[in-house]
Amino acid sequence: MKLHVKHTTDYRYTEPLRYALQTLWLTPPTCTAQTVRFWSLGAPEKLFAERDAFGNSIHSYTFVGQDADNVRWSLVNAAGIVETFGIAEFTDEGSLPLPQLYLRGTSLARPHPLLAEFGRRFITAQAGGGKADLQELLALSAGVSGAVSYLKNSTNVTTTALQAFEAGAGVCQDQAHVMVAVCRSLGIPARYVSGYFYAANEPDLASHAWTDVCLDMAGRRWVSIDVTHSCLIDERHVRLAIGTDYNACPPSKGVRHGGGEESMTVSITIEPA
Repeated sequence: MKLHVKHTTDYRYTEPLRYALQTLWLTPPTCTAQTVRFWSLGAPEKLFAERDAFGNSIHSYTFVGQDADNVRWSLVNAAGIVETFGIAEFTDEGSLPLPQLYLRGTSLARPHPLLAEFGRRFITAQAGGGKADLQELLALSAGVSGAVSYLKNSTNVTTTALQAFEAGAGVCQDQAHVMVAVCRSLGIPARYVSGYFYAANEPDLASHAWTDVCLDMAGRRWVSIDVTHSCLIDERHVRLAIGTDYNACPPSKGVRHGGGEESMTVSITIEPA
């Protein structure tokens, strides 16, 4: 499936912006599951490209206001066409971090005894030998989806996996974090994936998150599981970036001086190309 993605972020400020340093995780990779046919990225200043520690393509720009400037807004645009193949199982390139990195707890997806107890309802095989069973992982995904119901606007970007699990509600980001944290609690490497999801006439679902879970640590084999939809990823998914949790690969992150209060409006559309 060929999908046309448009992602616009509009920043508004109550006072003139004097300085800003912004980093963007808005460039999808060409990989086993997809081929990027065309992609463009626009920002208020010149963009500088590099790769982060997780292998993501990132771009940064710096804005410096002059005395005569009265800048109170900025716009970031990402758009392109991605052909998806619906391949859920894959092997990491040798240049990427070892799966063991994704056993480490992070602020948003930390292992916890309560999460381990929950996970053992579904994962009966021991993680010894660095292997996991796909059918058990899919059962765990369905269990997480049932335990953490999808509820729009019920959490924010600082909500942890444990908080979402105890509340019993969250959005796709929280469901992904819970899945990652449960796997880590059981000794199974797992990571957070940001991306896009095509659902006809449902634009609220365009921005999405799911998980990669390691099937075989020695072989660096992974599987992508969408907890929200209780399925393996398919042709509706466009992979954007990976990390230990949301904080490692947000759409954008930065610092600024001036500007007063900031408001941000995000518009994402995804449709067949």
